[in-house]
Amino acid sequence: MNRRKKINQLLKANAKKASAKLAPKSKPQYISKADRLKQAAEPDQAASEVVEG
Repeated sequence: MNRRKKINQLLKANAKKASAKLAPKSKPQYISKADRLKQAAEPDQAASEVVEG
């Protein structure tokens, strides 16, 4: 592989990575299992407080 081709290949790879970073994310952000359980418990607590109070 000649020098020019190698440099162009590196520049293209870096440009591809940079554009991928700027692209909108298609996957939702990961939420841990513990955080999901906390979020599920929060509405239940609020509903039980309204009934008791």
